[in-house]
Amino acid sequence: MLMKRATILVCLGLVAGCGYSEDEWQAQLAKYDALAKQHSGVEAELAAERDRVRKLNEELEKMGVKLSAEGSAKDQLSQNLEQMKSALEEYRARAQTLERIKARFEALRKKLEKLTNLGLNVQIRNNRMVISLPGDVLFASGSDALKKDGQKILLQVAEVIRGDEALKDRQYQVAGHTDNQPLRRAAETFKDNWGLSLMRAREVLVFLIASTDDKNGGGGLDPKHWSASGYGDTDPVSENTSKPGRGKNRRVELVLMPNVEEMLDLKSLI
Repeated sequence: MLMKRATILVCLGLVAGCGYSEDEWQAQLAKYDALAKQHSGVEAELAAERDRVRKLNEELEKMGVKLSAEGSAKDQLSQNLEQMKSALEEYRARAQTLERIKARFEALRKKLEKLTNLGLNVQIRNNRMVISLPGDVLFASGSDALKKDGQKILLQVAEVIRGDEALKDRQYQVAGHTDNQPLRRAAETFKDNWGLSLMRAREVLVFLIASTDDKNGGGGLDPKHWSASGYGDTDPVSENTSKPGRGKNRRVELVLMPNVEEMLDLKSLI
């Protein structure tokens, strides 16, 4: 900055005889100084906003929300002031969007605290809030028949969802998962782990949407908001080389599907 100002002063000295008064040259110099200060201020704001976006990304990734690591096309900026102002606005908008997403996931997590208190695992995986139910508590080995203990857990889950206006109107997917051990006795019924995981997901779904007046006492949830899928052993959460690891992989997940606003927000950050 000092060198630029010195250069300006030298230039002014050389052209002082060109018809401009000292006051006029000083006025031009003052304009240059003001512009330089403005440039420096925008540069500092841009750096601060970039840092805020970076920290928000890190916080979301710790929560399990994985966003694109690619930066904006304006990351490689020239020193043009207008470009910097435009980039600053873009980073501010990006930070606001990240803050909205973070707040939304934190609000959902808070609503599901009751399930965490019941010992269920509530986490974010692949940008989605997931309620993980242990498969061995829900089902006997190689079976898709719900245990009584499993039904009790599902009734508690249904009560939490049914009692919250925001939660009960969300879209959910019941996702069945298995370990990588091949089926033996149950192979004739389910053919493979894909079949077993899908039928277990279906059984959980059917129980959750059954009327509370049903003879088995269903969850009473709205069937319009629910679907089922089976993943077999393709999406493990632990290694399959030990008994505890395989136990973690045998699970059923209740996945809160992202709504339109959330999908648009996430897409805008890619």
